[in-house]
Amino acid sequence: MPSTRPTVVLVHDGCSDATTWFGVVAELHRRGLTVLAVANPLRGLAHDAAYLADVVAGIDGPVVLVGHSYGGAVITEAGAAPNVLALVYVAAYLPDVGESHEALAGRFAPAPLIPRLRRTESTTGGTGRPTELTVPAECFRPLVAADLDAELAQVLAAIQRPVAERVLTDAPTVAAWRAKPSWALVTGADQALAPDVQRFTAERAGAIVLELPDASHSVAVSRPSTVAEFIHEAAGSASVRPAAASVR
Repeated sequence: MPSTRPTVVLVHDGCSDATTWFGVVAELHRRGLTVLAVANPLRGLAHDAAYLADVVAGIDGPVVLVGHSYGGAVITEAGAAPNVLALVYVAAYLPDVGESHEALAGRFAPAPLIPRLRRTESTTGGTGRPTELTVPAECFRPLVAADLDAELAQVLAAIQRPVAERVLTDAPTVAAWRAKPSWALVTGADQALAPDVQRFTAERAGAIVLELPDASHSVAVSRPSTVAEFIHEAAGSASVRPAAASVR
């Protein structure tokens, strides 16, 4: 059993960057935790998970992985690392082996954001450059950040990073939640990732669930203290018990 408190590693969503964790990082620091908010490459699930696995391998001691939205798929793939104690999903989905976002979303009423995403075909950089997705500025606040003020939502829209379209169809080869304890914060007013997808995958994984009925997809920005406290509770629980040894 681990004798030290885990490092919390935060993994952001597509069409986003690590600055969305700013308030959560500050709150976790106030609670005495060591935190690393990684720059998710957003190039595809296999690539992004391999990058995260390298980051985790370089951390001396136990780790709690936290993923927002698509970041949940990334921690699902990378979370099998032996020093990962637990997984925390924030407005995220918990895919199973071979299960893409597209396949999951197709089982429920679609989130309003998905058909509004802007697709950009690359005309430079040679072959193999992926089609990229961004959120149109006029869609950002109503569909991603409805519980933020207009000025802050406008800033987040301006600093977003494009994500490779393939993340919608990529599927994990490992489902770390089958062997690691998991927590899931469900955003009940989410217009970017259907709450039904969040609930279904969290319940299937046997995760400890906290639902915020009025929270938007940008919950880490709008409610950093609540998100940080949820992560802190997960880190505290994980640090006093070993990761599950059997597959659910």
